[in-house]
Parts: sequence; structure tokens; C-alpha cells
Amino acid sequence: MNSDSDLTVAFDYLRKTDTDFAIALSVIQPLPDRSKPPGFKTLTEIIIEQQVSLASAAAIWKRMTTAISPFTPETLLKFDETELRALGLSQQKAKYCRALATDILEKRLILNKLPELSDQDVIEQLTQVKGIGRWTAEIYMMACLGHTDIWPAGDVALQSAMGHLKGRDVRPTVEQMDMLAEPLRPYRTIAARILWRYYVDVVQAEKRNRT
Repeated sequence: MNSDSDLTVAFDYLRKTDTDFAIALSVIQPLPDRSKPPGFKTLTEIIIEQQVSLASAAAIWKRMTTAISPFTPETLLKFDETELRALGLSQQKAKYCRALATDILEKRLILNKLPELSDQDVIEQLTQVKGIGRWTAEIYMMACLGHTDIWPAGDVALQSAMGHLKGRDVRPTVEQMDMLAEPLRPYRTIAARILWRYYVDVVQAEKRNRT
């Protein structure tokens, strides 16, 4: 959901449903387009982004895409774990990337079939791969499959933004995040995108101003 008309409908719904989101929309910059092409390359990139800063992930990803060309499962598997670690990957993530490539080549995971599946079935398919947890699956669904009601409640930036928006001193737990987002259905993907923008424009800006 990236067209202006779709976003307008979602924004109107969220403003009416939760006045805090109306405030957030009034102070953030326009939402960036977070869509990415589906497939092995993007899913690998999301794995690289797990639990590291965006700057670190970008640096590692640049080295990987330079070394692994074309970026296919077959080409990646020509690199053993030691060679992948030399590109900046941790030992775990080197294993995860090779596991994903292997599962695709051996057809345990068929990415082209995911658009036909329900949200829960997509999550079940993706999380069968070693190293892919719920967060990775949800980000892939949001960015690559266009699912409109995905809520990655375990995302730390999302938790920080929601806590700030709701005036809480402590980040909400996953369970609390799910509860807070329940009224935001069926536009939780858009709500998450608003909060990510709010995190950058407001939460991080306040931290910079305090230092």
C-alpha cells in the first residue's frame, strides 16, 4: 500500500481511531516507500539487518553484493562460512544465509508461492528456515508482499516510538504492543510505518538535542 489514495484512507482511519496517531502524522515527514522486490536477495538483506544498526547492515550488505554476483543462492553457496565472515557477517548470520540459500535450492522454501498464502501461512513457511524468526518474516511481508495488516511488535524502534507517543517511561512489551495495536486493524502496517518515521523524526531528534 503505497499509492496516495490508499495512504489517505489509512491515515484518515488511524487519525479517527487513535488521536495519538493524528498527532504523530502532524509532526513527521512523509512516509518513505519501504517496498522492495521480493526474492532471495531481499530476504537475505533483511537477515543481515537483524539486531544491528542500519549503518552496519548497509556496510556489510555493500561488501556482500560486491563479492557475490549475481546474488543468487547458487553463487552465495560458493562462499563458505569463513569467506562470508570475512565480508562482515557473524558466524550465526553466515550460517543463516547459507541455510536460506540451501532451502531455496532444495525447494523446501518456494518464495514465488508466498503471495498466494495467508499471513500466518507465510510466517510458518519462512520461519521454518534456520535464522528466520517472526520479525524477519513480518518485515518481508510488509516490504515485499504488500501485506497491509502486519505488526512487528518485537521491533525495538517500534516499541520505543509507541512508548514515546503514548507518554510511557518504559518501552511497551510485545504483549502490550499487540494490545495497543489491536484497534489499528486493518492498517497496522501503515501504523508501523508511521511509528518508524516518528522514531527518526521525533524520538531520535530529542535524544540528539539532549546531547
